[in-house]
Amino acid sequence: MTISSGNATGTLKYLGAGNAITNKWGAGNFIALKFSASNWSNYTSVKVGLEPSVSSGLVELINDPDKNGVFKVTNKDVQRFKIVAVGSSGEVTQYINLDGLTCETS
Repeated sequence: MTISSGNATGTLKYLGAGNAITNKWGAGNFIALKFSASNWSNYTSVKVGLEPSVSSGLVELINDPDKNGVFKVTNKDVQRFKIVAVGSSGEVTQYINLDGLTCETS
C-alpha cells in the first residue's frame, strides 16, 4: 500500500476468523499503519482513525510506544483516514482518501 498526496492505493488484506484482530473486530479488510514524526515532543495530542468509524472513533496515538495502528476498513468508498495533530502551532487535520484501494475478498 502507498500513501501519496492524501490518497491511498494498493490492496488491503482480508483477514478471516481465528486471530487476535478478527477475534475483536470480526473478519474483513484491514489497514496497518506506522506513524512517524520528526519530533513527537512537538505534539500534545495526535488522534487517528477512520471516518466514519464503525465503533472506535479517533484514538489517541501520542502515548502509544510503537506508534502502530491496525484499522478495519468497512467501506473504502465512504470512509477516509483522519489524523488530528495538536501542537505548539495549533491544530492540523489531515485526511487520506481510501477509494483507490482494492479490498481482497474472503
